[in-house]
Amino acid sequence: MRTVRELLAAKSRQTLVYVGPDDTVFEAVTRMVKANVGAILVMDGSRLRGIMTERDYLRFVTELGRTARDTPVLDLMTRKVLYVTPDTSIQEVMALMTEARIRHVPVMDGETLLGLVSIGDCVKQLSRDQEVKLRTLEAYISDTYPGPAQT
Repeated sequence: MRTVRELLAAKSRQTLVYVGPDDTVFEAVTRMVKANVGAILVMDGSRLRGIMTERDYLRFVTELGRTARDTPVLDLMTRKVLYVTPDTSIQEVMALMTEARIRHVPVMDGETLLGLVSIGDCVKQLSRDQEVKLRTLEAYISDTYPGPAQT
């Protein structure tokens, strides 16, 4: 069973996109657009304070009627951040995201932020794993599977 640690190692070198809690919502959205990501971490130094997603921004625009240029991220971010550890299985991450109706979770090792995984990352990895299994089974069935070495 694959873990988040393996998923992070397999991902291309990830540059985490983040803002500070006092940065404006406009700055956060601008960084998200430039990085082509759907969520941005809110960091206070090395401490994770929250997360802001596209969904948070849409709620902000439709419900609060405030301007993005004048509102600090602190007023909009999700403060209770669900996270996983490097040893969490990909299936567990997907179950957490599905249950909580979220698409991004930070990966924490104690107080240290290691990365961010998305539901898309998990689906891609599981799809790759299934493809390898399928090719192995096809080779086995067609008698081209190398099998154990003969002595």
